Amino acid sequence: MDHSKISTNKAPKPVGSYPHARRVGNLLFLSGVGPRTAGSDASDSGVPGLQLDKNGNFLAFDFEAQCRSVFDNVRVILEESGSSWDNLVDVTVFLTNMKRDFHTYNRLYADYFKDNQPCRTTVEINSLPTPIAIELKCIATID
Repeated sequence: MDHSKISTNKAPKPVGSYPHARRVGNLLFLSGVGPRTAGSDASDSGVPGLQLDKNGNFLAFDFEAQCRSVFDNVRVILEESGSSWDNLVDVTVFLTNMKRDFHTYNRLYADYFKDNQPCRTTVEINSLPTPIAIELKCIATID
């Protein structure tokens, strides 16, 4: 059985020692995907819609920009792995502020998943390892 590890320069670098995705048979498991831009790493922000002061306090925050960027990053990893957006079967969403961000997330999710509607779980967590407000964990099929 194929257990390929997949990494790409077209997505943000992982913040630890793990691949962007791993193929097991005809399933593709994505590691947690955040909104940082490709080429950025944990040492720089690289987060769309986010500006921090020298102490790490928010100067600007745009959750919608982060949400769109997460979806774009997931799509890139899927395609680089030989899968596609339409092959997503399960999405777990981690939000750092459910009250503030869920409505925006749910609206954008409905736009991005009009045709393919994978199973979905959304949970609120205290924080993520970088200054982001959303992360997705996905499972897709691969031909």
